[in-house]
Amino acid sequence: MPYWESFIHNFPTIIDLANAPEEQVLRLWQGLGYYSRARNLHYTAKYVSNELGGVFPNTYSEILKLKGIGPYTAAAIASICFNEPEPVVDGNVFRFASRYFGIKNDISKASSRNTFLDVLKEHINPDNPGIFNQAMMEYGATTCSPSPSCDECEFSINCFALKEGLQSELPIKSAKVKVRQRHLHYLVLRSGDQLLLNQRSTDDVWGGLYDFYLIEGNYDEEEILHQTKVQLDLHDPIVEEISEPIKHILSHQKLFAKFYSLTISDKDVYTLSQKTTLKSFSVKEILNLPKPKLIVNYLHRIGIK
Repeated sequence: MPYWESFIHNFPTIIDLANAPEEQVLRLWQGLGYYSRARNLHYTAKYVSNELGGVFPNTYSEILKLKGIGPYTAAAIASICFNEPEPVVDGNVFRFASRYFGIKNDISKASSRNTFLDVLKEHINPDNPGIFNQAMMEYGATTCSPSPSCDECEFSINCFALKEGLQSELPIKSAKVKVRQRHLHYLVLRSGDQLLLNQRSTDDVWGGLYDFYLIEGNYDEEEILHQTKVQLDLHDPIVEEISEPIKHILSHQKLFAKFYSLTISDKDVYTLSQKTTLKSFSVKEILNLPKPKLIVNYLHRIGIK
């Protein structure tokens, strides 16, 4: 709710959102993750504002054409906002529908979605499709969770999975997401009251956000300090502190991060500004930059809040 309230306060209309700088949008999104969603939201606000006269589409098929909006979100908007009987299918709906109706299609396969949609279209309430969809999502997230509360379920008398004892087998999902491990070594370069950060590219995690100079790889501290001098051509940086490894979990990535606090000279700052994308920022400026949660947590630890 605080994120929602902040967005509505800063962007009361879609035109306000369209006219906002991307950094402000990312800053308000900071901590939610999935930053491509924020950039897509901003892009679509511009499109609706500039190309559609500020009028949001009101049908499932037209909503689906907007960047960043897939079948699930389009169905949710169409049913809740415009009363169109288009079923939503997310993980929670897959789980409840699979168990209740006895659908044994593998939900990791794209073709299974249509099977679930066909069944749900037969049951969705045409008068209150938004309520129906919200109820399906909520029930799958609560009572019919991965560890279901069958004794409290209002639908247990007709539940296929309960009758057959298949609650733990349904839904069927064969594909498992492989979690990637990454080792991140951040160089916290400081000169006086200035810290050096750069903006991440949009083709990696946290695209568009600001962080410190990064050396990635499974290296020890000695190798990182050597690479620091080689890559950045620094003149005798002073190592103030090296943090303990910090584990940070994303949906498909497990990150292990270390922070190397280094004091550098004004001459080094000038050199880095010429040969890298690093820029100097004061503490006040840093607080207003959009940053990954991992960086925010580190800044809090060193007293920048």
